[in-house]
Amino acid sequence: MLKILLGRDDINPNNSDHGGRTPLWCAAIYGHEGVVKILLGRDDVNPDRPDFDGQTPLWGTARNGHEGIVKILLEQGDANPNTPDTDGRTPLWGAAKNGHEGVVKILLGRHDVNPTNRISAAEHHSCVLLAMAIRQRQTCDPQHRTRPWRRRSSHRF
Repeated sequence: MLKILLGRDDINPNNSDHGGRTPLWCAAIYGHEGVVKILLGRDDVNPDRPDFDGQTPLWGTARNGHEGIVKILLEQGDANPNTPDTDGRTPLWGAAKNGHEGVVKILLGRHDVNPTNRISAAEHHSCVLLAMAIRQRQTCDPQHRTRPWRRRSSHRF
């Protein structure tokens, strides 16, 4: 169906809705990898076009943890992994804030990703710490961390 629609002269795949969201933006953030591939196969689709909040398709898909689509957008070459939204938050921030370790690893594995940005110091600090923990193969998952609070002796405090 998508290929049929895109074949029409009166269909522009860069048109956006009332929030500035394009078909690529929607397909990326909702995890529709096949649709993303079809849209990126066209020369007239901008993979780095933000919505009205400044969130690009890469920003939204990183925030939602869609690793395959993050890789596709980055391989395309036109998606800037450092583009912040209107609040100064980057795709790395969105992935780290939502605990998407795989996406954080993908982003930190690139030489062109800048882990600093313009968001508030408190938010930035917590997300950078998470990203660093992931980079060092540590985890913030309570199921996997050591428990230093466990009593080592039988007497109470």
